[in-house]
Amino acid sequence: MIDKVTPETRSRMMSGIRSKNTRPEKLVRSALFAAGYRFRIHRKDLPGSPDIVLPGKKVAIFVHGCFWHRHGGCKLAKLPSTNPDFWRKKLDGNVDRDRKAVEALILLGWRVLTVWECAIKEHELPEFGRLISGWIEESARCGEIPKLIPD
Repeated sequence: MIDKVTPETRSRMMSGIRSKNTRPEKLVRSALFAAGYRFRIHRKDLPGSPDIVLPGKKVAIFVHGCFWHRHGGCKLAKLPSTNPDFWRKKLDGNVDRDRKAVEALILLGWRVLTVWECAIKEHELPEFGRLISGWIEESARCGEIPKLIPD
């Protein structure tokens, strides 16, 4: 399939996509702060540079966009019909890098939580804060907060 926009327009569109301080990430940080947690962001000294880190609790949180990190079964994770081979390779690389970062963090003794973009859109801020707090106060080594209602 041929792209519907010019290469220049596509380039401008793609350059506007943030990798840090995204809206979902800011919402998770707001929920954590409102729940009384203090944290650091984008720790480059840790594998995968987690979006949010609670050093005292040794918890690393990744806030993943469903498209960019291929959230299984999510309607937001649809593979583009334009240039699918490129996108499949790129997005599979993201998933592989995510898996390696989580494994490395766990080996270093960290607990890792993945929060999916679709879950953030589904919950009110106080409810979302309770969900995250509940996971932080448990003892699971690894977990995720996905959308509760399947598509």
